[in-house]
Amino acid sequence: MCKFHIALGNSASNCKTLLHFSTFSPPTASRDSAVKLPLPDLKLERGAFLHSPMALVIHAGKTNKNSFKALIAAEYNGVEVKLIPDFEMGVSNKTPEFIKMNPIGKVPVLETPDGPIFESNAIARYVARLKADSPLFGSSSIDYGHIEQWIDFASLEIDPNILTWYRPRIGRAAYLPPVEEAAIAALKRALGALNTHLASNTYLVGHFVTLADIIMTCNLLLGFTKLMTKSFTSEFPHVERYFWTLVNQPNFKKILGEVKQAESVPPVQSAKKPDESAKQKHKDEVKKEPKKEVEKEKPKAEVGEGEDEAPKPKPKNPLDLLPPSKMILDEWKRLYSNTKTNFREVAIKGFWDMYDPEGYSLWFCDYKYDDENTVSFVTLNKVGGFLQRMDLARKYAFGKMLVIGSEPPFKVKGLWLFRGQEIPTFVLDECYDMELYEWRKVDISDEAQKERVNQMIEDHEPFEGEALLDAKCFK
Repeated sequence: MCKFHIALGNSASNCKTLLHFSTFSPPTASRDSAVKLPLPDLKLERGAFLHSPMALVIHAGKTNKNSFKALIAAEYNGVEVKLIPDFEMGVSNKTPEFIKMNPIGKVPVLETPDGPIFESNAIARYVARLKADSPLFGSSSIDYGHIEQWIDFASLEIDPNILTWYRPRIGRAAYLPPVEEAAIAALKRALGALNTHLASNTYLVGHFVTLADIIMTCNLLLGFTKLMTKSFTSEFPHVERYFWTLVNQPNFKKILGEVKQAESVPPVQSAKKPDESAKQKHKDEVKKEPKKEVEKEKPKAEVGEGEDEAPKPKPKNPLDLLPPSKMILDEWKRLYSNTKTNFREVAIKGFWDMYDPEGYSLWFCDYKYDDENTVSFVTLNKVGGFLQRMDLARKYAFGKMLVIGSEPPFKVKGLWLFRGQEIPTFVLDECYDMELYEWRKVDISDEAQKERVNQMIEDHEPFEGEALLDAKCFK
């Protein structure tokens, strides 16, 4: 039997009586025996929410972005949620009382009349459901599904990559450049997918703020305020518009205050400096050393051994050792970027005028697993991630990637220009996406293949009889 509590009184926030009733009768009961209430006689105001005599309390610090999710949802629903005063991370969350609410001591935790709730998204969902007709979960089943979809996206694609980038920068994790690079690449891939969706949508789902927007914005907050400078986010203009629109909504602004974008990325924190007592101890030890031993150490510094040794020159990329080519890759990239009209007559003709078949080679690629490309934004993410990981070849390559089809499964095909006569070995070794594609060298003596090159460079549509979902350029 499922019990509900309905607030009675002049308003939902001024409850005087609690009425308990059953909405489902036992399986053995007849429909006529179920409790019936004359709902019009209850005179509930529109927007009334399920209320409890005990206030909802969040245990977290004042700047915890995960607690903001529930606090903003509470503003939209007119629910009173209090933030516990004087919460001290590392102290308050270690007390027996707190551990009883969340055994692993993480924040936030919401204290409710029926028991505690931990995990920030679960807390936000609970608060969002406290209002009977709240629009935070949409107006239909498909809206609800899409809201949950974007909550997962914000939690799995945005939040962890921002944290992986940020924590080592403030000394809370070991700084490993390859890990940071991978996190930034994955974040850009996610932002690219989000940017594509927001190009034709003001909000994530429907025409109003939903819980998905609240959680997405709170997860983006750390990135925008601590890491993602204007030069970083300018690549994603629709994400920028979306974020600044939401943080300036009254219900967001009441919780977040004034939000300012990061002007620089925090420098990596160096190892801790020794304290003064350690410095003094070291000085005393040096003073006690015999003079002769100090003099013996001096010649070592003069011959340049140890830390003073000059770094060895970095070996050159084998592609830099190839004979000079008449094709200047940067000139072609500028021509491609700057040609806005008469593309075939200007850019395509310019490409073949510049092309050096001895210094460069052209390659077609086809994704091996097109049958898996059933979701458009996931397919676009795959391609975006591939291009991010190809960044190591930017000096030596130009590429076009086409996502083809008006409905799934989508096809992914590409055209690449590489320095030299083969695909560079370092690209094959370091970019794992390469093995996901079938590669074949373009025969420019074949007019059909040459025309296919032209169509891929200019994003010709239809391409091979099908519409283009998207076209991406690596330059």
